[in-house]
This record gives sequence, structure tokens and C-alpha cells, in this order.
Amino acid sequence: MMEEVTEAPSLLSVYGNTIKVTEVLQEGETLTFIIVSQKLSGTGEYHVHRTYDDFEWLQQHLYAQEDVPGIQGVIFPPLPLRPQVTASAKTMKQLGFLCLGEWQPYCKALETFLRQVAAHSILSKNKAVEIFLTNTEPPGRQKAKRNIFNRLSQAVEEMRKEGHKDVDEFFQTERDHNLLLTAHTRAAAEKFLDVVLTEQKIAVACGHFAAALHLCVENGDDPEKQAFSRACVKLSEAFDSIKKNMMSVAVNDMNTLGLGLDLDSRYQEAEKEMLFRRTCKLVELENARRNAERAKPVKKNAMEEVKKAAEGEFEQICKVAKQEIVQLKRERVGLVQKSLTQWCEQQLQTAKEGADIFNQHLQAFKAMA
Repeated sequence: MMEEVTEAPSLLSVYGNTIKVTEVLQEGETLTFIIVSQKLSGTGEYHVHRTYDDFEWLQQHLYAQEDVPGIQGVIFPPLPLRPQVTASAKTMKQLGFLCLGEWQPYCKALETFLRQVAAHSILSKNKAVEIFLTNTEPPGRQKAKRNIFNRLSQAVEEMRKEGHKDVDEFFQTERDHNLLLTAHTRAAAEKFLDVVLTEQKIAVACGHFAAALHLCVENGDDPEKQAFSRACVKLSEAFDSIKKNMMSVAVNDMNTLGLGLDLDSRYQEAEKEMLFRRTCKLVELENARRNAERAKPVKKNAMEEVKKAAEGEFEQICKVAKQEIVQLKRERVGLVQKSLTQWCEQQLQTAKEGADIFNQHLQAFKAMA
């Protein structure tokens, strides 16, 4: 078992941009992900096996860094929801694109999560990240520590904080924008998922029709039956090509714009969580100030100390949060642009290949006529 993790800063011994989730192994209801990363020393690679429980172990240690200044202003890279081996309507609603493609999209999402953590100036210093990526032993099943998200779950009971007026115009504007973007990006991802699922259904239907056409083929010397059989065979080949082309379109849609919209949606939710944590801290600060003002002389000094501590903590959170928001916006633009570019390039490539194949079928039908 791995050793108990401390929160002392540590430098990663791997290149963060080389982290890959190369394969997933299934044993019953358990999925094991193989993670490969290149050593900084240049002497080889680390290969580790991790389950989803191990990813949660890492996430809990990232959340538990309460002694790190401004940690509540961090937009934590979003870890995908737990994978469900048994497919269902509920699974589709929860995981969306990540439950398609025989787990390749899900592996890509986990890979992105690890790369984002490794690239983060604060989170990458947590020793748990180094252990997760390099130690061949599985993480210990330690009891989750009390962390900022435990407190967040308690704060959710006070929903009035979510609508609390902000003292900083920058953050109030960001909260308003995030509220809209969270809903719109989720809707866009869901609608595009419907498109991909429809493309898959069309491909399956074309495959069934191609197979059914072979049932019309008859043996015999009758010229008319022979001609009809040849036409059925050619038409079956055409529909089989349509099936393959439509499946290529669906896969391209899923791996480009689909995963881009999914990640964008999950990051909007992550920013929303961060903004809510900051709002809760703002309410605590305002309460501390009021308590200091109303405190009796005997408690005045103690209340002033509490107020100063709250002000210092809140200021640090705001500083980190602004940096995180600016960074997220810059990366979000690049992410959406890259996804759209890849989507268009793949669409054009698939369309050209499809046009060539369909032209061959057309020429074959003309020759028959």
C-alpha cells in the first residue's frame, strides 16, 4: 500500500503533457485504467494501473489542502463521474459522450483531468499527484479527510448565499455569466449528443437494410432474376458504404466537438462551484465584520483578530480566483476553437472519402444499366 500522503510541496518527476490513459481493462464491474507517463530523467516511462477509486483518492487529497493559501479560489479540474459498466438511460444522461466508443472517450477525459492537474501551479505540488502517477502500488483506501467540499455540502443548505450580492463587480459579472454559460454549454452538449446518437441509429439501420437486401438474392438461370439479384447485391454494397460513412461521421463528431463540449460543460460547473465557495467566504467575512462591530469591549480584540484573519483569507482566495478565471477563459477559447477546427477538418475528410466511394457505386450502377 502507498504511504500516507502529506501536503508538503513536491515536484513531479514526469512530463505532464505526456500523461496518457492508454488502455482500460474490465473485470466484472471493475474498470482498471493503464496510465503511462514519460520520466523527466529521460530513462523511460512510468506504467501504473488505477481504478476509479484511485482517481477519487487523488481528488480527495487535492481538495484537502486547506493549509494552502487561496485554495478555495482554485477551479479544480473536473473529474468525470464514476463509469457504469452496465449501459442504461441513466448512464447516458450522466456520462453523455463519455459512455460511447467502448470507453475511449472516457479514457480521454481521465487523461485530460490528469494533465490539467499536472499542469496546475498549485495542485501539481501535492505529493499525492506524484505518487498517483509513479508508484506501481495502488493508493491506500484511506478515509476521506474533512475538506473544503465537505464544508461546501453543508453550505448548500444555506442556498441564500448563492444569490448573495457580491461586493466586487468583477465577480458579480462572472457569476452572472457563469450562470448562463453553465446552462447553455450543458444544453449544447446534450443536443450534440442527440445528433451523434441519431447518426449511429442511421448507420445501424443502413447496416440492417444492407443485410436484408441479400435475402432478395435468388439463384437460377432466369435472366430477370439474375439481374434483380445483381441489383440487390450492388444496392447492399452501397448501403453498407453509407453505414460505414455514417459511423465515421459519428465517431469524428464524438472525438472532436463532442468531447470538447463535454469538457467545456464540466469546467463551467467547476467554476460555478469555485464561485459559490468564494461567495460563502464572503458571507463569513461580512458576519465577522458585523460581530467585530457589535462585540463588547471584553471580546473586541478577539473579534478583531477573527475579522483580520477572515479578510486575509478572503483576499487570497479572490487573488487566486481571478487568476484562475482569466486562465480558464483563455484556455476555454482555445479548447472550443481546437474542437471546432478538428471537427470541420474531420467532416471534410470524411465527406471527400464518402464522395469518392459513392461515385464508384454510381458508376457501377450506370454500367449495369
